[in-house]
This record gives sequence, C-alpha cells and structure tokens, in this order.
Amino acid sequence: MKNLEASLDHGPVLMDAAFKANAQAEYARLREAGPVHRALLPSGVEGWLVVGYEEAREALTHPALLKDPAPAAQALTAAGYVLNQPGVGLGGQMLEADPPEHTRLRRRVSAAFTPKRTAALAPRVEKIAHELIDALPPSGETDLIDSFTAPLPVTVIAELLGIPLADRADFRAWSSKALEVGTDGHEEAVAALHRLLRRLIADKRREPADDLLSALVAARDQEDGRLSEEELVGTALLLVVAGHETTVNLLGNGLMALLRHPGQLRLLRERPDLLPGAVEELLRYDTSVELTTHRFAAEDLVLAGVPIPRGSVVVVSLVSASRDAPLPDGADPTVLDVARPAVRHLSFGHGIHHCLGAPLARLEIRIALRTVLDRFARLEPAVPLESLEWIPAGMMRGPVRLPVRYETA
Repeated sequence: MKNLEASLDHGPVLMDAAFKANAQAEYARLREAGPVHRALLPSGVEGWLVVGYEEAREALTHPALLKDPAPAAQALTAAGYVLNQPGVGLGGQMLEADPPEHTRLRRRVSAAFTPKRTAALAPRVEKIAHELIDALPPSGETDLIDSFTAPLPVTVIAELLGIPLADRADFRAWSSKALEVGTDGHEEAVAALHRLLRRLIADKRREPADDLLSALVAARDQEDGRLSEEELVGTALLLVVAGHETTVNLLGNGLMALLRHPGQLRLLRERPDLLPGAVEELLRYDTSVELTTHRFAAEDLVLAGVPIPRGSVVVVSLVSASRDAPLPDGADPTVLDVARPAVRHLSFGHGIHHCLGAPLARLEIRIALRTVLDRFARLEPAVPLESLEWIPAGMMRGPVRLPVRYETA
C-alpha cells in the first residue's frame, strides 16, 4: 500500500535534467517509496517507471508488456499518445519488435556477437586502446571521454560494421544526440543517421567487403526479402548507436567510480586478477543505459500491487534496478567493492531483449580498464568530480566530460 500511495497520491516523477544530474539519489528516494511510480518520461509521455530489481525483471519479461503499441492503440490514442511519432524510437529494428519479428531480426546479427567471435576481437581492441594512450603526451591533462572512452568503442564498432574513417566523427555526434529523445536536434540526428546509413548501404551493394554491414546487405538482397529495406537500415542504426554509445558511457561511469574511490583503483592496480569481477561490480554500481525503451500494456496488469491500465507506457530504469539487485550477506549497495563476489545486475537487460553485444561490451571494458591501469602511473581528477555534468536527457547515463591529470608509465 505504501507504494500505491506513493505512485498514485502524488504527481508523476519529473524525469528532467535536474533529475538526471542527481539520478542515483533520486532513484534511491523512489525505491524507498516503492518499486513502481507514475512518471513524466523523457519522451514527454506520462507512463510508469519501474525502479526495483525484482519488479524490473518481471516487467522485462511480462507477456502483456509489448514493444509494439498496436494492441494498446485505442487506449494510447485516447490518452493522447501519438502512435509512430517521430523521435520516440529508432524504428525497423529488433529492440522495438516482439516475437516472431524480434526473433527473425535478432537471428540476422547474432552470429557476429558469439563469445568465440567476440574473443577473437581482443587483440584489435588492445591495440586500439594502447594507440589512444600512445597519442597522449607523457604527462598533463586530458578529457578521458574525448581521448579514450569514446574513440575506443567507436573505432571497434566502426571496424566491425565497415564504417569508413571519414564518417566516424559524424556517427559519434549524431548517435549521441539520437538517444536524447525529446530534445532539440534529436529528430534531425536520427534523420541524419538514416541518410548516412542509406548511403553506406548503397556503397556496400556496389562494393561488398568483409564486414557486418555488407553481410546484412547480402541478407536483405539474397534471402528472398526476409529482411526489408527499412529493417536493414533500422538494424544497422541500432548496431551503430547501441554498439558504441552504451560502452562509451559504461567506461566513463566505471572510471568516474574508480576516481571517486581511489582505494578501489589502487586495489585493482595491485590485484589485476580481480578485473573480471570488478567489471560486473562497476556495471552494477552505475550502468550506462538508464532507461529502457517504451513497453506498452496490451491488457490491464498489476506490478508490485500497482494497477497498470491497458494502453499504459512502462519504462524500466536499469540504473536503479541494478543498484537494487540483492547482494551477498545484505551488503550496502551504495558501496563500491571491486572484490565483491557473485555480482548481480540488469545492466544489459533481461529476457529476449537482453543486450546482444554484452560479450563485446564486457571485453572492451575489461581491456580498457586493464590498459588504463597498466599505462597510467598516476591518474587523478583534474576538477572536483561533483562539478561534472551528466548527460542531461534521454535514456543514457554518463559524464559529458572526465578531465584528469595523468602520468604515463
């Protein structure tokens, strides 16, 4: 009843820039009141926000919470929701599809992200990471976002997909803006990405190469239309955006957390064997996908005692749910412990929409952190960390800048 009162008797949670700037504290406050709340979502739509771990797992696999709004169209329209409005989603891809379409689309790209194929990328990821640090002066100041955490995953996904070097800066700028739903320039960024991908797809048709985008074009052209042109562009767009933007911010959040906890950073230097488990702890502690995309209630349902009417929009906070995940011996979830065993989180989602690129993200984070630990003899914040700006809108969480003072080893 406590949660029901918190969700229904007060106005909706306003998920604006002020909320995002202090998101972890805001989510902790919400969890104290209950796991499900009414909220004005970043897209401008009023819906339901799930912040508790168990309730998030339930919502992410609930058979009545669909990505396709059609079953709830009448109720959504009556509530003022504009179906297929520009900018709510990226369209034509698996993240916004339900089975069987989701199954068919996911199958098209799943082979590229198997553990074996991902592991084979490790030498190239290591080389890129070292080259980025080689490009820095031996000591001084740098913004780690610009010099390291952004170019590393951008380069990896661009090479995997076959995106030319000349187009990568545009992809980085536009994909970041494409995830800031409801902000000025968002729709223009999505449209620009579509135009650029259509041009690249035309190039791959003329001159196919040994890359994932060429393989997707071949699947579209040779397999009896089992991948439509819209789905081809949408899938490529999803891989470009989700394939690097999440990792950029996972690295930024992880390094921010370690800089805030120098004892934990020192422990990882002394005990590099802890790194695989430390990656999971950093994912739990402050992950990068703050909010899932919209799910739509195809029927009346109940989450944590809260009635969710048919036609409602439901969004899960993976940041909050991961921080709410149960810990061994009831340990304090606000404490960062890189030696913590058996960490649980929802950083990559849950159920059929569990992130396809999770093995690649884990590989990149592990290699990136190991490279930072090996190559920087000194690493400390160049400004008070409390003064840093977080991404102000959209579904992602991460610092906009991360200025540090450093000396290379």
